[in-house]
Amino acid sequence: MAKFAKSGRQATSAIARVQRAGTLRSVGTQRGYRNALVKAADYARAERIEGGLHAMTRGQVINYLEKRAQQVGQKTLDLDRQAAQIFFRTIGSLKADERLPVIKSELDQALRSRAYTRAQVELVAQAQQARNSLSTQLAHAAGLRAHELLTLRPIAERQPDPRPSLPEKFSGREPGVPYTVTGKGGLTREVRIPHSLAAQLEARRLQTPVRVTDRGVHYTQHYAIGGGHTWSQSYSSASTRALGWSTGAHGVRHSYAQSRMRELQNLGLMRDAALQTVSQELGHFRPEITEVYLR
Repeated sequence: MAKFAKSGRQATSAIARVQRAGTLRSVGTQRGYRNALVKAADYARAERIEGGLHAMTRGQVINYLEKRAQQVGQKTLDLDRQAAQIFFRTIGSLKADERLPVIKSELDQALRSRAYTRAQVELVAQAQQARNSLSTQLAHAAGLRAHELLTLRPIAERQPDPRPSLPEKFSGREPGVPYTVTGKGGLTREVRIPHSLAAQLEARRLQTPVRVTDRGVHYTQHYAIGGGHTWSQSYSSASTRALGWSTGAHGVRHSYAQSRMRELQNLGLMRDAALQTVSQELGHFRPEITEVYLR
């Protein structure tokens, strides 16, 4: 069985490497980066990455930052990214001019956003071009993040990751068509798409998948629909035209969370059980972040 050094010891070793390279001079910066790398080492230990912090790949670092995005604000997340970037450049895991993508804090997005009503989402979708309009309807129906639209696959083509799952998941909704998406932290989860939207989605299946890059992260897209930052911008612009205001595309996930809480509690679930269920449907690692969506 592999042994894992304590996170603090790994982070201290990492900062020592950076100091020897002469790229850190401020004591305050060194302290902040060490604290950030302790969190990264904690993740490596939890994921049982052999070799720990020093052995993390670029993809694993991005997964770590995406998971942190549900827990911390943008300022802390940027510090985590900067610390990881300078360390992995120092040890050669990243090229000298290679950058880690800027990950947006989901916690900050959730705190800024507010839910849209179904009627408001419909008005926004009507104000968009077809590819983005379908994406808006899909995101609203399944609670998808912007980048998850780029990762949609039928469940027969890609299975969800094995994770604990409550039997109440998707209860109270039409059975729908099962798909999977890959969300924050690299978690692939099942989502359900209403039959009418699934038919429209399959009509836009690409004969050959295409490689797209969104905010520095690469995806293989299988459908000719909007997604990522481009769709988010389209949504905000359409919302401003149709409604006179916009709280951003992330508000669509708020709508899903709130409507699902009502549906599940109407079925008789206690609040805690309903919250756990919605958290799993949204791909959250902790139900505490889901609470923010219910304001």
